[in-house]
Amino acid sequence: MTEQARILLIDDDPDFLESTKAVLESRYEVVTANNPQEGLDKALSESPNLIICDVIMPDIDGFTVAERLKQEKQLSRVPLLMLTSLAARRKEANIPRDRGVSLQAEDYLDKPVAPAALLATVESWLNKAQAWGPA
Repeated sequence: MTEQARILLIDDDPDFLESTKAVLESRYEVVTANNPQEGLDKALSESPNLIICDVIMPDIDGFTVAERLKQEKQLSRVPLLMLTSLAARRKEANIPRDRGVSLQAEDYLDKPVAPAALLATVESWLNKAQAWGPA
């Protein structure tokens, strides 16, 4: 990407939010939301180029956030990455394994994610989105 991309990071864990924001800020403008509703609001107001959303959050889970994001015309083509420890916590949270498959999220990253892997994945999806062109 030629201009600095804006990344929206949605996660309810303040320590994880800040550490991941620090990694992403080395290359991108980062907007954070520490709860699902704030994330939905900022997705609409901040025009992100890519959204990273945790799956397991209180009140509204990341799957529901993903469904709502993909229903918004201006966000439907924004790459959505689900960042989660879901594999380890799926049974605890009582979430069906196949639920994420139908959500149109572009990628899933397991927590903890190495900074280099996170940056590489984000860059790859930003480049793909740029090739897709406007919605």
